[in-house]
Amino acid sequence: MAFASSNRSFYFTSISISALRCNFSSSFPHTRKPTTSFSKNEPSCLTTTAKLKVSLRLTVKDRASLEKFLRKRCKPSGQGDINLITPNEALCIFDYMLHMHPSPPPVTSFNILFGCLAKTTHYDTVLLLFKRLNSTGLFPNLCTYSILINCFCKMGQVSLGFVIFGRILRSCFTPDAVTFTSLIKGLCAKSRIMEAAALFTKLKAFGCEPNVITYSTLINGLCRTGHTIVALNLFEEMANGNREIGVVCKPNTVTYNTIINGLCKEGFVDKAEALFLQMKDENINPDVVTYNSLIHGLCHANDWNEAKRLFIEMMDQGVQPSVVTFNVIMDELCKNGKMDEASRLLDLMVQRDVRPNAFTYSTLMDGFCLTGKINRAEELFGSMESMGCKHDDVSYNILINGYCKNKEVEEALSLYREMVSKGIKPTVVTYNTLFLGLFEIHQVEHALKLFEEMQRNGVAADTSTYNTFIDGLCKNGYIVEAVELFRTLRILKCELDIQAYNCLIDGLCKSGRLEIALELFRSLPRRVLVADVVTYNIMIHRLCNEGQMDKAHDLFLDMEENAVAPNVFIFVTLIHGFVRINKPSKVIELLHKMKEKKVMPDASIVSMVVDLLVKNEISLNSLPSFPVHERRGS
Repeated sequence: MAFASSNRSFYFTSISISALRCNFSSSFPHTRKPTTSFSKNEPSCLTTTAKLKVSLRLTVKDRASLEKFLRKRCKPSGQGDINLITPNEALCIFDYMLHMHPSPPPVTSFNILFGCLAKTTHYDTVLLLFKRLNSTGLFPNLCTYSILINCFCKMGQVSLGFVIFGRILRSCFTPDAVTFTSLIKGLCAKSRIMEAAALFTKLKAFGCEPNVITYSTLINGLCRTGHTIVALNLFEEMANGNREIGVVCKPNTVTYNTIINGLCKEGFVDKAEALFLQMKDENINPDVVTYNSLIHGLCHANDWNEAKRLFIEMMDQGVQPSVVTFNVIMDELCKNGKMDEASRLLDLMVQRDVRPNAFTYSTLMDGFCLTGKINRAEELFGSMESMGCKHDDVSYNILINGYCKNKEVEEALSLYREMVSKGIKPTVVTYNTLFLGLFEIHQVEHALKLFEEMQRNGVAADTSTYNTFIDGLCKNGYIVEAVELFRTLRILKCELDIQAYNCLIDGLCKSGRLEIALELFRSLPRRVLVADVVTYNIMIHRLCNEGQMDKAHDLFLDMEENAVAPNVFIFVTLIHGFVRINKPSKVIELLHKMKEKKVMPDASIVSMVVDLLVKNEISLNSLPSFPVHERRGS
């Protein structure tokens, strides 16, 4: 059987090196040239630029009118920022400013232009224009340098941000909170959190007081890197006065949201709720972000009643739930099979003018599929596009999975073909789902052909693909092919996890190849893999069926040594085996071990054991007593 390895081709975009170079002066850090072309020969830009020049000549006569013009063009219009200055327009405005009579405007006017470009992420353009500004003899001020630092940090070049920081100091400017905040944010973005915290403590040495944005930035960085308790301590210092900084800076809504979100993600929901109450006591109004974080945290902590109460509270308080709010609650309802409530929630979204997105539909579709209501999932899938929500690979994958689980594999394949015809690229999840479905209905050859198609489409197989094929081949009687595939994957050094071994061991056991299965089981430590409860369950079950009770019991003892907790199925299998060969002492020993592990036997086991003891004239007092309130299983 031919089974090709993962196709790990890499695709590179050809980029002209010259397009990335920027010949800055030796005194200025090197960076790449803006990706935007400023060529005057571009037909698409010519008309716009010509109109802009006319507009500048008519409206900009002096510094005041210039700044009014800049501020107007730098203010978002509320229509997708359509009115904001583009890089080509910035070059035109910059040239006009340089040639204004009797002299160019002060650097503060240029700062407005640079700031506008930075806000719209045209960082390369800012750096290019700064270089030109330098060549004119106009001197940058602290604000100019701070904008540059922000650009470098946003571009991920924090070290160049510190180069500019050095220039600030050499120019005898005193860096302010804005300067430091940009550097701290840049360090946090690179997960250099200890450096960010160290820089924060040095503010006082520069005569600078951190503002609420500085605090919020560092708190966010600490939360993102798992230092939530440190972030909480810093948050408390804000209001109480920092011992080192010596200032009091009251947290605002953003600060509260940052720490509450961090605490919820780390599972400290009680602490987050306490801060939520403190926030309201301080007359700081929670917003939709606050409620979203708490509701998500409560759902994750399985406190559905409190999450529901908060959802109702936010609407009562006039805080409009966002699509994120609805999605979090929708996800919780669907996970718990409350599909009627989830459907009503979708209706409520529409009533409140909150447009459902792809995640909303996918979550609801998945819920219907999991509860066997595939028709409802189909209806939702069909209505998505009419609601302005395009189908994507996730929505297709969910419905394909629903069909496969329902053994409607032909429907799933039809949907797959529709997906391809619409130009939506199937993912490895799509193929893995179809493989599972095909193996389930014994369509092995079709699965192999689909795998070849997957490779032709450039989709790489993953661990789940390998596991599915090994398991599918074994369960369909292709045990030799499964072993061949397994060996091929090992030779190709493909990553195989314990699940792959479990699938093959199970297949070998069920096909009467117990010795080969034992050999594979014993090889696990050499493969740096640890047998799990499933592995032991497979081996113990087969050994018991073969009457090899001593080996089965030895494996049970190995489980304890390897800190693998046995489940109720392993105990039941062993007890059945020892009952068959009339070993009451072993059965009693296992029952005591069950009690120790807090695993409850079921009624059939108890009846079987009682019969065994009566048959061997052994007192029932030798049996352990199990508390009636303990749960079955482990």
